[in-house]
Amino acid sequence: MPLHHFIFSFLTLAFCATSSVAAAAASKEQTLNTQDAEFFNPKLPPRTLSSSKRFEGSSNLVDLRYHMGPVLSSSPINIYLIWYGRWSLSQKLLIKDFITSISPSATPSPSPSVSEWWKTVSLYTDQTGANVSRALVVAKEHSDTRYSHGYHLTRLSVQQVIATAVKAAPFPVDHRNGIYLILTSHDVTVQDFCRAVCGFHYFTFPSMVGYTMPYAWIGNSGKQCPEVCAYPFAVPGYMGGGGPGALLPPNGDVGLDGMISVIAHELAELTTNPLVNAWYAGEDPTAPTEIGDLCEGLYGTGGGGGYIGQVIRDRKGRTYNMNGNKGRKFLVQWIWSPALKACAGPNALD
Repeated sequence: MPLHHFIFSFLTLAFCATSSVAAAAASKEQTLNTQDAEFFNPKLPPRTLSSSKRFEGSSNLVDLRYHMGPVLSSSPINIYLIWYGRWSLSQKLLIKDFITSISPSATPSPSPSVSEWWKTVSLYTDQTGANVSRALVVAKEHSDTRYSHGYHLTRLSVQQVIATAVKAAPFPVDHRNGIYLILTSHDVTVQDFCRAVCGFHYFTFPSMVGYTMPYAWIGNSGKQCPEVCAYPFAVPGYMGGGGPGALLPPNGDVGLDGMISVIAHELAELTTNPLVNAWYAGEDPTAPTEIGDLCEGLYGTGGGGGYIGQVIRDRKGRTYNMNGNKGRKFLVQWIWSPALKACAGPNALD
């Protein structure tokens, strides 16, 4: 996502004053106790990269339009996963558990669930009326532990990483169902990472990879910029301890738990706008406003005005808003619903 996706605008502020936020303005957090956990709406300092394209509440002014390009409707969507750098087994399992939580299961996760969150993504269709697929699978993996393209990557060298994996794995040419997901470890720096983006998606160039396929990249910000890309599990340093504290991550890893929401964001946009000619707002396809951009930083009902929305805090203080497979819990941002014309998530309280 380009830098201007994160520059605050006055138009966004016009939609921040939702009734639920106004009711909470007198306190730093709203709480609602249950037997096993509590719902609460913490007020936190803003991210360093504030979103210019966030609409907190419904709005008919969001001109999200379909531009006649394809969406990923073939089922299942095959994810070809590239681990660049050094990853522990537990880190890999956490991320793969999130991905597998997206698909409907014979033994569904308790509500609110990741699979229910993806239902909103599946509302988007192509010109034939075919919906984005409900099913995603990790089709194949490749680990590049030798940092074959160095410890610093540019946007172009990310595609070189893909090209290396395609030859080494080898990955099949899966034009109909396939996407590449490139994840870089905490010791890898990437062009614009932390400064302007936490992740991005695009499509491969035939000159670089041999053919055109959608891909997304996300980095582990745990050691580089957690206050930017693992927010709200880390808060900006300028608070100096004088403001609200960071939230506890549900899986105990600030960098990985922060990555989960960025992965979700990019997968939602990649499947609804894979070749940057399908679903987006704005007139510039080189800098589209997509379904994740519109809801950046919102995790529950009552978000806006510094509040992230009603989320859940368990007895150990860990914060989440969705359940996944194997008892996993995740904090995942909301996305724009074409039906509601608003940001939506399965943990909505209204």
